[in-house]
This record gives sequence, structure tokens and C-alpha cells, in this order.
Amino acid sequence: MEETISLKEVFAVLRKRLSMILLITIIATATSGIISFFFITPIYQSSTQLLVNQSKSENQIIDPNQIKSNLELINTYNVIMKSPAILEKVIDELDLNKTASQLNSQISVSAVNNSQVISVTVEDPDSAKAAKIANTVAAVFQKEIATIMNVDNVSILSPAELVSNPSPVKPNPVLNMAIAFVVGLMIGVGLAFLLEYLDNTVKTEQDLEKLLGLPVLGAVGEINVGEGASAPGRSRKQKLGSESLES
Repeated sequence: MEETISLKEVFAVLRKRLSMILLITIIATATSGIISFFFITPIYQSSTQLLVNQSKSENQIIDPNQIKSNLELINTYNVIMKSPAILEKVIDELDLNKTASQLNSQISVSAVNNSQVISVTVEDPDSAKAAKIANTVAAVFQKEIATIMNVDNVSILSPAELVSNPSPVKPNPVLNMAIAFVVGLMIGVGLAFLLEYLDNTVKTEQDLEKLLGLPVLGAVGEINVGEGASAPGRSRKQKLGSESLES
């Protein structure tokens, strides 16, 4: 026989375990907030932009074929910019205590909306160092690309600047706490239904009907004897005791 659960029973389970669900949700949210604010190192981001354009000439006529060639070269430039040939020179110039692989993981290079503009983004715990690394990568690449590929079509469009009050890009405490709230709520609800499923005790007539598959014909109510009322056996004993004293 298939067992079905009604919406009323669902709400009954949730109401029964509401305190546990709220406790798990609050603990998960608070833990996420504490970790985000006090234990995760904030990371700052800084970006600079490079322009891949035509080489300067006397006629200054825009050549569509040259533009198409520049766009095709951007993917190559992106790889070269993150190569050890560029990054090692950046490390030497800034005297960074890290390897080219570690610096590579901090840098992301992408074309802006399929244009001739390349965006170089650097993430670092130090906002000033992030801006300095971004500008140095752009400057070193602009200098070295002329030797590597024998071209002179890269110029710095917008250098990275250090703002007065930089905001970290990660962690995002509000987002982390929102995710923890949802996860904690899901865990609490799931645990509530799991505990209800594992609870095999019989508490009501309905539980007995489900267990035995038989209808309940009657029930014996609980009889409470008040403090003022005395049981028959006790009254009889007291009466016999008083007769003995009289004799």
C-alpha cells in the first residue's frame, strides 16, 4: 500500500522541528559571516587596458584588413602576456617574491567586447600592488612585443589607478551569508523530515491505524485522581484503623 503525505502533515513536521531548523540556519549564516569578515583575506582588483591598433603611417588611412589582422592577433597577445617571457621581467622589475606561475594565477587577460582593446586585470591582497602589477605587465608587454613578434601596434589606453577607498572584490560577505542561509535552511528541513521518518514511536490513534492497517474502534482515556479524592482501598484502611483505636 502506497503511503502519501498531505500538505497538512508537511506543515506539522516543520512546525514540530521549527526550533531545530531555525537553529541550524542561524548557525550556518553566522559561521559564514564570521569566516568572511575575519578569516578570509580580502582580495583587491585593478585593471589596465591596451589598444591593438594600426602602426602609425603617413597617410593614416584605416585599413580594414589590418584591423581584422589585429583582432586575430589578440588571442596570441593574450597568451604571450601571461607567458614566463613577460611575467619574469615583471617579477624582476617589481622585485616580487613569487614565481611566474603564481603571478600568472593572479592575472586575467581578455578582449573587451571583441574589440581591439585588451583588458589586463590583476587580483592581489594589496590594492596598491595590484595596480602596480597591472601597469608593469602592460608596460613590459608593450616593450617586449616589438621584439617577440616584430610589431609595433600596441599602446596603453588606460593605466590602472589606485582609488582612495578601494573595495575588495572577494570575499562577498553578503553573498556568502545568503548562500549559507539557503543551505542551512535546506539542511534543517531535510534533517527534520529525516528525523520524522526515523521516528517509529506510536503517539496517536492515526499512527496506530497506519502501523496495523486496522481502524481504531475505541480509546481509553487517561484517568487522573485528584489530590482531594481518596481511593476506596485507602478509605477502608483508615476506617479499620480508627475502629482498632476505639477498642
